Parts: sequence; C-alpha cells; structure tokens
Amino acid sequence: MKIRTRYAPSPTGKMHVGNLRTALYEFLIAKHADGDFMIRIEDTDQERFVEGATELVYRTMENAGLAHDEGPDKDGGYGPYVQSERMKTGIYMKYAKELVDRGEAYYCFCDKERLASLKTEVVEGKTITVYDKHCLGLSKEEVEKNLAEGKPFVIRQNNPTEGSTTFHDELYGDITVENAELDDMILIKSDGYPTYNFANVVDDHTMNITHVVRGNEYLSSSPKYQRLYDAFGWESPVYVHLPLITDENHKKLAKRSGNASYIFEEMVHDGFLPEAVVNYIALLGWSPEDNREIFSLEELIQTFDYHRISKSPAVFDNVKLRWMNGEYIKAMDFDKFYEMAEPYLKKVLTKDFDLKKIANMVKTRIEVFPDIAEHVDFFESLPEYDVEMYTHKKMKTDRESSLQVLRDVLPLLEAQEDYSNDGLYQLLLKYVEEKGVKNGYVMWPVRTAVSGKQMTPAGATEIMEVLGKEEVLKRIKKGIEMLANA
Repeated sequence: MKIRTRYAPSPTGKMHVGNLRTALYEFLIAKHADGDFMIRIEDTDQERFVEGATELVYRTMENAGLAHDEGPDKDGGYGPYVQSERMKTGIYMKYAKELVDRGEAYYCFCDKERLASLKTEVVEGKTITVYDKHCLGLSKEEVEKNLAEGKPFVIRQNNPTEGSTTFHDELYGDITVENAELDDMILIKSDGYPTYNFANVVDDHTMNITHVVRGNEYLSSSPKYQRLYDAFGWESPVYVHLPLITDENHKKLAKRSGNASYIFEEMVHDGFLPEAVVNYIALLGWSPEDNREIFSLEELIQTFDYHRISKSPAVFDNVKLRWMNGEYIKAMDFDKFYEMAEPYLKKVLTKDFDLKKIANMVKTRIEVFPDIAEHVDFFESLPEYDVEMYTHKKMKTDRESSLQVLRDVLPLLEAQEDYSNDGLYQLLLKYVEEKGVKNGYVMWPVRTAVSGKQMTPAGATEIMEVLGKEEVLKRIKKGIEMLANA
C-alpha cells in the first residue's frame, strides 16, 4: 500500500513552529517511503478565515523546501483539495445522511434556548454542553416534517452510552475510554458546513490518507474519530500524536515570547536560514539513532523514523537554534552568503568599503544575519571607548606600554605605502622583532586604537586594510591623544 500523508492547515494566519513541525513530519513520513504528500485546506471555520492565509501556506511550504505532490494547485485525482469546495459537491452531507440511515447519527432540531438549559462540563479548560440525546427519540415522521418545514437542524453523532471505545496511536499505544464519556458531537452544523472533526475523517478516508500526524492535544477527542471510522466500517489511518512544544520555561509555546519569534516567516525575516529552521524543528520531539544534529532535508528523508518520536514535551531553545543557524552560515558558499549579507552590511556601512572583505570577516562569527551590525559598525565610525581597554593581562599591555607602541608605529604607518593586510602585518612584525616582544604586545593596542572594541571580527592588520591609510592614521592619533590625557 502506498503511503499517503497530508498537511491540512486552517487558513487562519501565519505558520508557527508547531504547524511547521506537523507538516515536516507528514512530509518526511511520505518521502521516506516514496509516498505522496498532499496539502489540503480546511476552511470550514469561516469565522476565523484570514484573507491571504492560503497563499501564505504555499509560500511557507516552498521556503521550507516541503514540496507537495497534490493540493489545490496540483490535482492528483482526489480533489477538490479545499473543504469549502468539497462541501459544494455534497460529499459531507452525503456521508452524514449515510450515518443517519445506519442509526449512527441523527437530526437535532434543538434551539439555542433548549441547548442553553442543558448541563455543561469543563473539559481541558473549555466549557462544553453535554447533549441529552433528546432528538434521537424523534420519529421518522417528525424528522421528515421538521425538514419539510425548513426547521434549522444539525446532524449529531450517535455515540453509545455503554461499553468502551479503543483508539490506537503509534506512540501512546491503545487508549480506551468509556462510551458514556463521549458526547454526541455535531457532524454537520446549522449552516450546512461540516465540523472540523467530521470533515477530517471523511476527507482522510476518501483521499486514501494512510498516516495522520497531529498534536497530542487531539488525543482526548480521538475516540470520537474512531467511533466514526467504526460507524462507517472504514479502516482508520495510522495516527501519530506529537508531544507539546514548550518555551525554555516549559510553558506552551506562544507565537511570540519576548524577543523570540516562533512564526516561520518572521524567523526567516529575522535572519534565520529556512534550512536551519527546518533542521532544528525536525529535532523537536524526534531524534536519530546517533547523536547527530545537522541534517539536510534529503538526509532527514533518508533517516526519519516516526517511531523514534518522543512522548515528552520538546523545549524550543533559542540559543540552540541560533547555534545551528550559525553552523549553516559557516558552511554556506561565500557568494550565496554575501548575497544575503550585503543588505545588512549596507544598512550599517555607507562609506566606500570593500564589503566582500568585511563579509568574509564575519561569516564564521555570526549566528543570524542581524548580528552583522554589532560586528562591523566600528568601520563606519570609531565608537567611544574606555582607555582601560588598552590594559590586557594576557598580552602584558597597559596604558603606558600601549601609548609607547602607538607612538612608535605611527611614523612607520605614515611612511607605509603598502596598506594590504600582508604589507601591514610584515611592517608590524618587523617592529615586534626589533622590540623583542610578543605579537599581542603590539597588535592589541593597535587593534584597540583602530576599532575601539574589545572583540572584532578580524585582526588589526585586516581591519586596517579595509579602513585605509587616512582613517587608520586618524584613529591611531586619537588613541595616542586619549592615552596621553588619561
């Protein structure tokens, strides 16, 4: 049997990491087995519909590299792939009426006033009305009369009040609930639209979906799904319920928390590479047999085994994600890196610098592209800095020694014509040898003077090459002045 999976988002906004992980795992399950991966748009909740959200799904999936085989834009013979369009074909009402004929569902004509009088229960923080099966007792003639009169109705699932129902999940095993705990959930709403739960079952069956991945918050409602499959006499797909994703404080992941964004498009906008984000999200709940962490999408396809998904909550660690993104940046082809880095460089640097040289300096030092600014801003203008920076225990420098070094090298730099990195390095190295000191004794004060920073993306002479002779001399003189007046 060919493996067929689907990512079935509701077009209600942007995709956060939980959505993307579900889509990724569905994609990997299918592709690992040379199966088909489908996109299906579940827009039955018209009140929450967001204009443009469907296009956003396509764009996100494309940017993440999750190419689908079928969908609203790629008919594979199972369309339509949008639930509102499927509804127009009458498919949901057809199957709901089939359940009515089987005694597994019934028409309910109760108005709002009667429903408001029914008892309620709090389930997982939500208050739900427990229906009392009142309309199940209506005769066939009463039902037909109400329908003929155009009386508003819903169609409810007729769950038994005795016995139990067992649902199987690949990670959690068999889950059994008493049927008395199952409410008669609505299958067809009064506006004619199917509920999410019912449409899901009908669509998955009629589209030959073999594996369904979703969050474990759906585990509690899963027996109702099983009741529907049993009522139709259908074989249910393989279900994989994923663990919760939490923030570092072990709270359920919010779309935004502090400065950290958990929405895929915003993460990419904030300087993360799509392939790094996908790699990281793959590890939120799943682990390979070894301790490897860096995977291309193709390697994930080859390696992924959904049986190795954990039941424990996965912690979204921004520090770990930044590290992984940095590893991807380090491994990038330089031309591609420069293409992405150039806008960030130009945002900070307006003078006529060799931006490619500066980009090469920061490539192995940043974790996300916005980090570039703090690494290179000193090229544009020398920042205010404390003369105490010249004192470095390891380099054996202090203010007095640094002042002497800068005074000694200033005339050498004034006379120097070759301002290449090699030329400048040889010049300073010759001075080091003549003085009989360590390299750092000279390079530390020179680098401090030309950068005004303790941490720089390159050594003194590399920085000087980019700055050029005029600016270097100006900054060395400034350092001498500051040290002399300290």
